[in-house]
Amino acid sequence: MNLFSLFELTITNHYRMKIIFSIITTILFGNCNTEPNHNRPVATNEVKVIEFLKPPLDSAQYKLEWIKNFKIENMLINRIEAPEGFKRQSFKENSFAHWIRRLHLKEGNPPILLYNGEKKWNQDAHAYVFDIDVGELDLQQCADATMRIRSEYLFHTQQFDKIHFNYTNGALVPYLKWRSGYYPIPKGKEVSWVKKEKCNKTYTSFKVYLIQVFNYAGTHSLSKELTSIPFKEMQIGDLLIKGGFPGHAVMVVDMVESKDGEKKYLLAQSYMPAQNFQILKNPNSQSPWYNFKKDLPSINTPEWTFSSTELMRWN
Repeated sequence: MNLFSLFELTITNHYRMKIIFSIITTILFGNCNTEPNHNRPVATNEVKVIEFLKPPLDSAQYKLEWIKNFKIENMLINRIEAPEGFKRQSFKENSFAHWIRRLHLKEGNPPILLYNGEKKWNQDAHAYVFDIDVGELDLQQCADATMRIRSEYLFHTQQFDKIHFNYTNGALVPYLKWRSGYYPIPKGKEVSWVKKEKCNKTYTSFKVYLIQVFNYAGTHSLSKELTSIPFKEMQIGDLLIKGGFPGHAVMVVDMVESKDGEKKYLLAQSYMPAQNFQILKNPNSQSPWYNFKKDLPSINTPEWTFSSTELMRWN
């Protein structure tokens, strides 16, 4: 099978899953018609705790709903050591940087699994794997995973008003509207809101909100609602994103700095088909840390090359 045929088969399967999802959501919530979503250093098995963080008095924000075997030593900040001569900058407790550094990683360096439980064809791109569910549909792909991470942070820090995304048709879909009991039905370039009992304040309903966002949004829509940032101003939480059909997106999940002001950063992604959210290897190093160079024209990741002009930030 040539590459074109493989790509065509992948896209065909992708839309088949979108259609199945639409049928399911129609049964549960009513008719929803719109254009489909268009989005695809060597790690060690040893757990080295470099800064043992004691659980907070209220550790609920770290023992998240989907984590079955929580261990504080598996937090990102406890698993991934800063390179020699570099340190992590401190952030306020409710900041995104503080929160994502405490997300749980899976033990060791397990394989990347797709939404259907099968192994990804390329097992040489990742250094670590986040302990976060993918779902049973081919929806939580690259841009979707970044929206999931940001939304989980905002949900667990109760910043509900900041959870909002645009569909590919341009319609704004705020979570607060969903949370108040209304389901969005796309119509052309707008949405109409219908009262539904299953749209509520629970975490389960929040996950359903994300699923319908994943179904009707992607790199194309997300890149249009983000703000371009000069590469030299990179922060944790920023995205390298190429909007398109297909496009790709990766998230900056940590940064370190030396006494001389030199910086390094970590990148994480999902991909096509939907798969585990993973911390990427640096293809030019034995370490997953990427060297931060202000005048770098492009950033090579294991499965995509970004221009340094494609750095963007959430609004």
